[in-house]
Amino acid sequence: MSEAEIIDGKAFAKRLRDRVTVAVATLKADHNLVPGLTVVLVGEDAASQVYVRNKGKQTQETGMISDTIRLDAATPEQELLDLIEKLNGDDAVHGILVQLPLPDQIDEAKVIAAINPDKDVDGFHVVNVGRLWTGATAPVPCTPYGCLQMLKETLGDLTGKRALVLGRSNIVGKPMAALLLNEHCTVTIAHSRTVDLPERCREADILIAAVGRPEMVKGDWIKPGATVIDVGINRIEAPEKGEGTTRLVGDVDFESAKKVAGHITPVPGGVGPMTIANLLRNAVIAACRQNGLDAPDL
Repeated sequence: MSEAEIIDGKAFAKRLRDRVTVAVATLKADHNLVPGLTVVLVGEDAASQVYVRNKGKQTQETGMISDTIRLDAATPEQELLDLIEKLNGDDAVHGILVQLPLPDQIDEAKVIAAINPDKDVDGFHVVNVGRLWTGATAPVPCTPYGCLQMLKETLGDLTGKRALVLGRSNIVGKPMAALLLNEHCTVTIAHSRTVDLPERCREADILIAAVGRPEMVKGDWIKPGATVIDVGINRIEAPEKGEGTTRLVGDVDFESAKKVAGHITPVPGGVGPMTIANLLRNAVIAACRQNGLDAPDL
């Protein structure tokens, strides 16, 4: 059996960003509307700093208004809530994203709940979670939607396929399951405590790995020819590159999995680039809906 076809997330993301750029230009020309995305960063988390910087750069490249508000790690919870209330009332701000994780003194659930659901471009607000699970129109979490886009473009119609989502987080696992159900898949949600987990994985035509454990899913866990989407981003030691060095790996043992799967995403370069691209998509759609316009097909 030949090795799996690699699903190139960078190429998918570029095509989506190109469509977003065209949509932004059209909104400017036809409606004098420029979508605005505001990102709030609290503290100095190194990974968040890089992520927020990339978000801002890509937002500007599409022609949108990008604003990043940086707050000290000691910022009181109420100060952040007051800022969100101000942004909720600003008509020039169509999307609000508060970068997670937050410092210990701030309740993440309370912060997410404070964002206007129509400006919640992360899709984390409980109102939007409910909308997603009931099939209503809502902002969809960026990472799961990116996984779905790659699946549909790779496989076409997903109707009837057996899908296993490994991981039950509110950010990836649960919304991923909802999206697959909406595509008429037969969906199983599994996790680290699932009995006979390898066997459950081997039943799946589509395997979404989002459990946060480096290289947990081995090649012999995978059904021959299955499509594997690896959401995991884990940094592990890489002594072969020199003392003290690290490398990024997913939740799937890529080398063994690619010998069994039909299609697979790499780490890095798979799911990751789709997350920011879909954030931009969500911001454009939010701007349209807030101004009574039909959202473009992105």
